Amino acid sequence: MYIGQKNFDFTGPDAYIMGILNVTPDSFSDGGKWNDMDRALAHVEDMLADGCAILDIGGESTRPGHVQISVDEECSRIIPIIEAVKARFDVPISIDCYRAGTARAAIDAGAHLINDIWGLKYDPAMAPLIAETGVAYCLMHNDEAPHYTAYPKDVWDDIQKQVDLALAAGCQKDQLILDPGVGFAKTRPEDAEVIHRLDELVALGYPVLLGTSRKRLLGSIVDRPAPDRDLATAATTVYGYLKGARIFRVHNVKANKEALDVAMAIERDGYGLS
Repeated sequence: MYIGQKNFDFTGPDAYIMGILNVTPDSFSDGGKWNDMDRALAHVEDMLADGCAILDIGGESTRPGHVQISVDEECSRIIPIIEAVKARFDVPISIDCYRAGTARAAIDAGAHLINDIWGLKYDPAMAPLIAETGVAYCLMHNDEAPHYTAYPKDVWDDIQKQVDLALAAGCQKDQLILDPGVGFAKTRPEDAEVIHRLDELVALGYPVLLGTSRKRLLGSIVDRPAPDRDLATAATTVYGYLKGARIFRVHNVKANKEALDVAMAIERDGYGLS
């Protein structure tokens, strides 16, 4: 799959780290840290040095209880950083957004991937936009009023339904990435189960992104505040890799890249080790 000018092989043992850059004042674990341009660009440079393969920029917090901002405000946060990153670094840029207006502005500014926490459910203009522009698209499971009768099959079925909508709108299969939506419309035991059974989502035939970084599920297991959950996140990165996920969206690139490198080397029977 091409994301921007880079070709990612999601069919074999290779896997990739997506580094998070929140240019927001209120994200749950790093709000306000990177909403200054100089600090944001320095952080991008550090993440790339640590092995970030895709940069995911967010301009609106999606933490529980967040307050929605306007498309104009969201764009005022993300467009300058997209332009600055493109001018300085060679990295595919993902934008964490769910409104077509934001996505359009981001794509026009040079974004290569739209990472949609509502998986086409929020804005009916999103699927035609993705089809028209040909950018990569990550479709995450979410539900405003979840009611599960067969879990997690209901989640997989809902994702497949949204995939079908994307394809019907003209999107191509090789544009799509799936995300089970850990931390969204699920209890903590349900979050754990979708990770445990992630291979069932992989079986749908699309690349799978896992986003567990610093989330409440991990806090309920290790009893640490969000900024101190990077080691716990790395454990889920390795577990998710062994279940077939191939992109991992994380705050701490270094810790997760090192854990992933070890898992990949062992999976290859020690390939490249001396």
